[in-house]
Amino acid sequence: MEQFKIKNKLFLLVIVIALVVGGAAGAIAGFYTGTLSASNLASLNGPLAAKNNSSGVKSSDLQEQNSIIAAVKKASPAVVSVVISKNVPQYYNTAPNFSPNDFFNLNLPFGFQFQFPNLNPTPAPNQNQAPSQKQVVGGGSGFVISSAEGLILTNKHVVADTQADYTVVTNDGQKLPAKVLARDPFNDIAVLKVDKKGLPEVTLGDSDQLQIGQTVIAIGNALGEYRNTVTRGIVSGIGRNVVAGDATGASESLENIIQTDAAINPGNSGGPLLNLAGQVIGINSAINQSGQLIGFSIPINQAKKDIGNVKQYGKIVQAYLGVRYIIINDAIAKTNKLSVNYGALIVRGQSQDELAVVPGGPADKAGLVENDIILQVNGQKIDETNTLAKKIQNFKPGDVITLKVLDKGKEKTVKVTLEEYKQ
Repeated sequence: MEQFKIKNKLFLLVIVIALVVGGAAGAIAGFYTGTLSASNLASLNGPLAAKNNSSGVKSSDLQEQNSIIAAVKKASPAVVSVVISKNVPQYYNTAPNFSPNDFFNLNLPFGFQFQFPNLNPTPAPNQNQAPSQKQVVGGGSGFVISSAEGLILTNKHVVADTQADYTVVTNDGQKLPAKVLARDPFNDIAVLKVDKKGLPEVTLGDSDQLQIGQTVIAIGNALGEYRNTVTRGIVSGIGRNVVAGDATGASESLENIIQTDAAINPGNSGGPLLNLAGQVIGINSAINQSGQLIGFSIPINQAKKDIGNVKQYGKIVQAYLGVRYIIINDAIAKTNKLSVNYGALIVRGQSQDELAVVPGGPADKAGLVENDIILQVNGQKIDETNTLAKKIQNFKPGDVITLKVLDKGKEKTVKVTLEEYKQ
């Protein structure tokens, strides 16, 4: 699916208010190295034999390979491809001067996305409007999180197009119509539902226990063609904050995410990142195209609340504050001559409609204004490792929180009643 690329490094943008609007189908783009086919792995009779060690391979390496094979065998049956279809105009009596590559381009910034040219063809005789035909326009990945309910987790940007139809293709080739049950307003997470019970489901791990250097495995629908492709790498970083953008110009802040060098390819968006126990510890979501093998995954613990919401309410319930902000650090404090080097500075976005405070929202009702700095939430300091969005996600609609705010150089305490975000 259309994969997010990194526009800025550790920079600002929209978090606590709603972010992304729509978006076309696509996938993560990355460098394709060292991949293993899940079907090939499944065809092995068993783990690599430690006794066949005449090549000098260390027993520890053989043990890791055995663990990878076992993890993939455990998780891959629950990994699915997500196919995006849409009605596309069919033109007649045209003399196009474009090549087939004008219709689709697998080398887009975000990977697997079909592009349709802006044409002004001559219509067919006696035809005022060109008919349309449903075609596949993109693809992504996902994984089954509830066998009993037919629930599948993926990226929000994979299923962002509300006018498209979605089909899930299982590991054994079943094609199942899918409904978008919920999209997280503040995170790149969505839940699909299929009318099929008994599908294999993944085991969710604990992403809070990840360590830098730990071996991880990515599985996904590489290039929209090679279903359940497997790549291996390590955890390169933890707690990264990045701003990701897609080909439509939409952008979204991703906070506290996992960096990995496991090769992530077009079509991998929404696929699982596994530990060696075969447990899902992340959702593959973004890459930085400026470097090689720099991919990012959303920690699975960030999705667990959404999964619980969907199972309980049939939707994702999120509390929101209603401000747009940047996290202050030493550099921002120095450049703007601020009296503090931490906190969330309430600011406008880059366009006129991106207001600093949502009119009529909880923050607005509590009297917060542009250029206020939120220093603490319920006594806990706000900084780059403990962001405002991260804190707000821990609360429910109706909760009353206490903010310490720096307003025109003076500290004050503000109580805010959080509300449910309505999509």
